[in-house]
Amino acid sequence: MEQQTKTKHPRGLYVLFVTEMWERFGYYLMVGIFLLYMIDPISNGGLGFSLKKAADIVGTYVALVYLSPFLGGLIADRILGYRKAIVLGGVLMSLGYFGLAIHSETAMYVSCLLIILGNGFFKPNISTLLGNMYNEDALKAKKDSAYNIFYMGINIGAFICNFMAAYMRNNYGWGYAFATAGVGLIIALIWFLSGMKHIKHADVIKPVQQGDMPVSKVLLYVFLPALIFGAIGWKIPGNWMGSDSNDAFMFACVPITIFFASLFFRAKQEDKRGIGALLVFYMVAIIFWIIYNQNATGLTIWAETYTDRSMPESVAKVAAPFNLVQTVSTKPDTFPLVDHYFHGQTDEKGNALTGVMVNPYYQNLPKDQWPPEGQEQKLISTEIFQSVNPFFIVVFTPLVLGVFAFFANRKKPISTPIKLVWAMVFTGLSALIMVVPWYLSDIYVTKSAAIWLVSSYAIFTVGELLISPIGLSLVSKLAPQRLTALMMGGWFLSTSLGGKFSGMLASSWDTFENKANYFYILTALCVVAAIGMYLLAKWLRGIIVERTGSI
Repeated sequence: MEQQTKTKHPRGLYVLFVTEMWERFGYYLMVGIFLLYMIDPISNGGLGFSLKKAADIVGTYVALVYLSPFLGGLIADRILGYRKAIVLGGVLMSLGYFGLAIHSETAMYVSCLLIILGNGFFKPNISTLLGNMYNEDALKAKKDSAYNIFYMGINIGAFICNFMAAYMRNNYGWGYAFATAGVGLIIALIWFLSGMKHIKHADVIKPVQQGDMPVSKVLLYVFLPALIFGAIGWKIPGNWMGSDSNDAFMFACVPITIFFASLFFRAKQEDKRGIGALLVFYMVAIIFWIIYNQNATGLTIWAETYTDRSMPESVAKVAAPFNLVQTVSTKPDTFPLVDHYFHGQTDEKGNALTGVMVNPYYQNLPKDQWPPEGQEQKLISTEIFQSVNPFFIVVFTPLVLGVFAFFANRKKPISTPIKLVWAMVFTGLSALIMVVPWYLSDIYVTKSAAIWLVSSYAIFTVGELLISPIGLSLVSKLAPQRLTALMMGGWFLSTSLGGKFSGMLASSWDTFENKANYFYILTALCVVAAIGMYLLAKWLRGIIVERTGSI
């Protein structure tokens, strides 16, 4: 029995693998269509929001989704336990996804709140359970491969969900698509509960150690001030950051940022180097997450409006039976009003104005490429493009690991700081390549080829593989033991800030007549991060070696 444990992964891994796969199925399905749902006309089942308002909501939603695990992780760690927290989170998220099926702005906001709270209890704790399971001496050697398997489950869910989203929304409507995400969570919960006996040994509530900050103090010193500052930001006259939600979020981040800075200044001398290195890492991570979340904002807008999504007849025949295509025609119908530059026309409340016109898809498609009058055209559904990234993750992971092994075998391993430098280089290139179609043609008259969008996702994936898997691992290695949970919160905060900044930038999409400038900004951020990380690489490498014994 002992030998079997050493040679095989425990069944608990596959319980968590399938659970996470279906949870991510629900999350990425919702994120993939959320912006499209909000900007779709009310007559077509959407909410009829302007692009600015929709992008602002997406940014705020993503920011809060990644901020809530900070508190949810602490509560599970000290009070609830991980299994109870995961079940509670799954129930809340499923209710949220089913709530989105109700065609109502109020229902949308309530549902998003449920998903945000649910994600806070679910996301950090399923990873913690996995880590605890592999802390046993017999399994420690398999920990890295276990996380690789677990990460593959995430990407399988992220890949297949967009095909289901396209099928459901094209055939039955937005509500059914969101409900499908809820079904994914129900499957995840059933699977998790049925396999509970294989993971219960890993669910250990940690007693508060000397020097640990109690949950009550975290609430008092971090979250209460954040709520107060957020309320002030919401109430101040005018909009300093473009919208009330932007003002509220940025104000709320002030006391949180001060708190993390104070951890550094109040830390013992031997802890300062590790905390300082993590604070630098967080700043780089914020920039990475800004570009990452373009997937749900800027790149979705590009795919919807500026990309040639027409399908060759041979491909359409294969896709049509599965109803994965979006059907459009030149027959006038009710659509959002846009000008030559696709700037949405809005009323005094910021909602999109509509009118009877030809589908806006044809506005920048030469008339000689329009289908004959009365004939429908099959298009690739916009959300399908969001499956490109997880596809490339599956394809590129062994290649990237092979490169690491190649240099390691030659006694020249790539250090973590240098991986981060290259991560920002590839991330920047993924934004820069989106400049090319702007210069190849006038995108307001002629659509760009889909290959540019696919290429951007492919290049970005390499950068993602160089930084994303490092995150939580680096925090656990560099953070002082008594501050690990709080520094994990810093990682989630950087993810949250990246999501919000991404939404803020996307909400200004219409102000960029020259879309190349939008992507130049993203590229410039990555250049600054890459140069900064390169200049600090030797210092960071020394700290990592000092704390972990490896580079």
